[in-house]
Amino acid sequence: MSALPVLRINLVDPAPTPATLSARYRAAVEMAAFADDRGFGMVQTEEHHATTNGWMPAPLTFAGAVFGATRRIGVTVSALITPLHDPLRLAEDLASLDLLSGGRLMTVAGLGYREEEYAAHGKDWPGRGALQDEVLETLLSAWTGEPFTYQGRTVQVTPRPYTQPHPPLLIGGSSRAAARRAARLGLPFFPSARLPALEAYYHEQRAVFGTDGWVMQPPERTALLHLSEDPDRTWAEYGGHLLHEARMYASWQSAGSRSAVRSAARDVAALREEGVYRVVTPGECLRLARQAGGQGALILHPLCGGMPVDEGWRSLHLFAERVLPRLDG
Repeated sequence: MSALPVLRINLVDPAPTPATLSARYRAAVEMAAFADDRGFGMVQTEEHHATTNGWMPAPLTFAGAVFGATRRIGVTVSALITPLHDPLRLAEDLASLDLLSGGRLMTVAGLGYREEEYAAHGKDWPGRGALQDEVLETLLSAWTGEPFTYQGRTVQVTPRPYTQPHPPLLIGGSSRAAARRAARLGLPFFPSARLPALEAYYHEQRAVFGTDGWVMQPPERTALLHLSEDPDRTWAEYGGHLLHEARMYASWQSAGSRSAVRSAARDVAALREEGVYRVVTPGECLRLARQAGGQGALILHPLCGGMPVDEGWRSLHLFAERVLPRLDG
C-alpha cells in the first residue's frame, strides 16, 4: 500500500479582502472536487479564530460545501476547538454532516492554543478542560437519539447520525490530561506529534477505566508539500507564503506545546532547510511516498499561506498527473 494522498486546506491569506477570500473559498471547494475525482483519500482542515489572515474559522461550513461537491473523499477537521461550540448545536451539526456525507466526516476534538479565541467567544480559558468534558459527554449522549439530562433539563437531539454508534470522533492533544480524557470516554486518541510515551499512558488509562480505544500517531516527520518542476524558483517566488503560515502557527504555541508541523524557522532559507514545509518535484514526491509506505500520508498544501490560486492549481495538477498514477494501492 502507498501513502494516503491528503489535501490540506486552511484558507490563509496574509492580506485578505472579501473578494480575494471569496475566490480562495471557491477555489478550495473546486480543488476538493478535483482531488475527489483523482483519488485523494482526505481533505484536512482545522479551526482558528481571531486571526488577521482568514485562517479557517468555520470548518464545518467548509466541510458541508466539500461534501456537496464530492462523492467519496473524506474530510478531517483536525482539530475542532470543541469547547467554543454550543454542545447541543454541535451534536446536531455533526450528525447532519455525517448524514449528508454518508459517514465521511472525522472530527478531532481539541482545546486550541490561544486564550484570545476563548475571549472572542465568551468562553472561560482556565475552565477549558471542564468545557471540553461537557461538550464531549453531551455529544455522546445526544447521538444515541434518546432523551438525556443536559444542564438540569431533559433534551433529545434528532436526527440520529448515519454512522453508528456515532460519527468518528477522536481526542487530540499532547498532554496526559487529553490522553486520560480519551481513555475515560472510550474514544480514540490523536496526539498532536509522535509521542510514544503518551500513547502508552493512554492504554494504561484505558485499562484503568475498562474502555476500548486506539491511537492514531502522526509519523516521526510530517511534511507539508508543494509540487514544482523548479523548486528553487518556487522558493524564491513563493517562499514568503510558506514562511507566513509557519511563523504564525509557531507564534501560537506555548513552550510546552508539541505539534508535528511546528516550525522554528525565522526566514525562508531556514524554513527550506528545516523540512516541515517542502517544495518538491514529482520525482522527489514519489520517493517520499515510498519512504512513508502504507502507514504514511502525502499532505499536499496547494494554497499554503496565501499561495496564489493559479500556483496552487499548478501544484495540484502536477501531483494528480505525475504522482498519483504511479502510486500503488
